[in-house]
Amino acid sequence: MSRQVSAKRGFTLLEMIVATTIMGIAVAGLMSGISNSTRNAARLRDYDRVVQLARLRMNGLLTDPRVPRNMVQEGLFDPALTGGLECGWRAQAGVFEQASPTPAAGDYVLDRIQVEIWWMSGGQRHTFPLESYRRRTLRPEDLEKPR
Repeated sequence: MSRQVSAKRGFTLLEMIVATTIMGIAVAGLMSGISNSTRNAARLRDYDRVVQLARLRMNGLLTDPRVPRNMVQEGLFDPALTGGLECGWRAQAGVFEQASPTPAAGDYVLDRIQVEIWWMSGGQRHTFPLESYRRRTLRPEDLEKPR
């Protein structure tokens, strides 16, 4: 009586261990990549939000003719507006250029408005500066000397 040896199909234990190890390394690499992508996406989201806040603040200053000149203004943004990001601003407006050395009411001047937005991320303070110019007409009250 001879027994016929049949070829059994399947995986050996060693093949299973090698396959599992390769899959573990691949999954760990993918998870690391996803983690970095998520971190970068959050950083870019915060930066984009800050740029929009800077534009919002700058537009408010450009359209307000009563912005005090040569004085630093600062404040905090509403957390509902920033998405919970701790964020504030600092601004200064001043005459950049005037048409004549002795200005009179009705003359044009060029104002420079500087805005700096700051925000906290990862325990560090980050800033974004923005600068703009506007032309305006001098009013009589602009020429009065401060007391």
